[in-house]
Amino acid sequence: MINSYNDFKIFIENLDYKPKLLLHACCAPCSSHTLMVLKDYFKISIFYSNDNIYPKSEYDKRLEEIEIFVKKISDDIDVIHDEYKEDDYNNAVKGLENLGERTKRCYECYKLRLEKTAIKAKELNYDYFSTTLSISPYKVEKWINEIGYMLEEKYDIKYLFSDFKKEAGYSHSIELSKEYGLYRQDYCGCKYSLKERDERIERTKEKINS
Repeated sequence: MINSYNDFKIFIENLDYKPKLLLHACCAPCSSHTLMVLKDYFKISIFYSNDNIYPKSEYDKRLEEIEIFVKKISDDIDVIHDEYKEDDYNNAVKGLENLGERTKRCYECYKLRLEKTAIKAKELNYDYFSTTLSISPYKVEKWINEIGYMLEEKYDIKYLFSDFKKEAGYSHSIELSKEYGLYRQDYCGCKYSLKERDERIERTKEKINS
């Protein structure tokens, strides 16, 4: 089991073949740096499974951006998108709606998306599954990897350690977003983070006007 980014880098740099990786992705900017790290070592398919994203128009926009970006950087990476099931997300976070960022609500959201990725990877005979989520400084990579290894055992499909904010990954994703003209959203994706964003904007306006 890999438990550090250093061990992860040693592992991928010593691979003697290109394993098939199903990589869960939430948006193009988070995919950008992550794909640059992985694409020379794995045969990658992006799995876009994000029932948390609200509204549906935002879900569609992020999917379209990923498809456009992937075509720009490689002919060998395809994008598989899951059916949008908002009720799956609502059920996963039921009773946790009023909790904020980096709480149990987010843990359950990670778990929902990673579990769907593990199931799909097993179904399609991939060697590994992983996620781009850990590139964000707002995500808890310890939880992401804890869930990943739990699902590895549950579904008998290998999980690839994820901590893509290392080596200035988040900053690099911003640079790549500018280079490729990617849409960078200003909230995580769920209806609750959208509400929290709007509340922050309103508080800022009040301070300016006070």
